[in-house]
Amino acid sequence: MAETAQERADRARGGFGAALPRGRRPAVVVVDLALGFTDPQAALGSDLTAVVEATRTLLDVARAVAAPVAFTVIGFAPDLSDLGLWSAKAPGGAGLVRGTRAVELDPRLGQRDGEPVFVKQGASACFGTALVPTLIRWRVDSVILAGATTSGCLRATAVDLFQHSYPVLVAAPCVGDRFAAAHDGALRDLQDKYADVVGLDEACAALTSISDH
Repeated sequence: MAETAQERADRARGGFGAALPRGRRPAVVVVDLALGFTDPQAALGSDLTAVVEATRTLLDVARAVAAPVAFTVIGFAPDLSDLGLWSAKAPGGAGLVRGTRAVELDPRLGQRDGEPVFVKQGASACFGTALVPTLIRWRVDSVILAGATTSGCLRATAVDLFQHSYPVLVAAPCVGDRFAAAHDGALRDLQDKYADVVGLDEACAALTSISDH
């Protein structure tokens, strides 16, 4: 839906979409690019090939400059005792059982030793995990986000990181969603209020400009 003149005026008056400060010690956090999301045959999956490939490019740059990298996956207990309200709202999540293929990182990402995987049960990677304490321990000052889904766990993570005072870059080619409208709307909202949505080249440049890692 095209933006109205009133909406454009409201955005300008509120100053939405201003640029966030750039950090000098960014980390890359990859949200939920597990096989349960990247395999189109999975209940919650879709074809995220382009997203995975772009994310691998971002990760290779991060690794080349020794920037910290972390991953998240959603994983529930075998008895689904921690599934919570997902059982009502998105019952396909019952297939994301810890120890199964659905909770394994997509191997195309090439996870390395020393790159932790945080298992979560909620949308945000900051909820009920040690992600934020780990970022503090790493002494990072900003986060570059990749992953899925744009309108769900990726967005929730960006909002929580923003609330923890981490400037967030969302690398647009590295994020994906099952539904195009949800993807586009989430990126617009993130750019307006919580993050800077950037291209892959800009996200990689934020890593290669690091001079004090």
